Amino acid sequence: MDMDNMLGGAGGPIGGQFPLEQWFYEMPVCTRWWTAATVTTSLLVQCHIITPFQLFYSFRAVFVKNQFWRLLTTFIYFGPLSLDLLFHVFFLQRYSRLLEESSGRSPAHFSWLLLYATSILLCLSPMLSMPFLGSALSSTLVYIWSRRNPETRLSFLGLLVFTAPYLPWVLMAFSLVLHGTVPKDELCGVVVGHVWYFFNDVYPSLNDGQRPLDPPAWWRRIFEARPIDTGAQPINNEIAAAAAPELR
Repeated sequence: MDMDNMLGGAGGPIGGQFPLEQWFYEMPVCTRWWTAATVTTSLLVQCHIITPFQLFYSFRAVFVKNQFWRLLTTFIYFGPLSLDLLFHVFFLQRYSRLLEESSGRSPAHFSWLLLYATSILLCLSPMLSMPFLGSALSSTLVYIWSRRNPETRLSFLGLLVFTAPYLPWVLMAFSLVLHGTVPKDELCGVVVGHVWYFFNDVYPSLNDGQRPLDPPAWWRRIFEARPIDTGAQPINNEIAAAAAPELR
């Protein structure tokens, strides 16, 4: 659905739903609730109901003071209501949605990717002094999508046209210009994303289809009615590429 329809194009509500509501429920389940949690958290901070000090990840706060909610809130806070938040939410829902939709009808594979990425980022956070990990996780997903769609052409702000594999680097350059510092969280996300991409898209072709980072059977059973064959699943690049119009 394009932005015009999302914000309310001609014809009024469809099927009893307003365009924004329809856009929300069209998102796959993991992306939908991650997006909703991100916006809700920023609203709560903006209204001074909670503060960012209650949200960031700290090893001591989590494992000594038992503040376990920080394991999740570090990934859903991108800052107060602002254009920067809108920018992050746009990329979060866009590329998370494309990856989740291309992973198949079950959320098992995409949720396993999220578990892998969040676990690695939480381990790296104390060493790299990254209290908030939402941008790093988003960067991981953008990197994986970009590598799986090498022929997709994108346009950044209508000024720069490039193919998808350059997208993470364009975003990092934009962040560097905007904030004046090297975005180490986005760099970290690229590294985590590259490890996943290698073991899921490159390694199997070199090792008789073995996929060491595929979700185990017990994880798939949580999301699926019956076990699914553990053989290699092709990546639907055509669907992902077709679903990605020009980046504005």
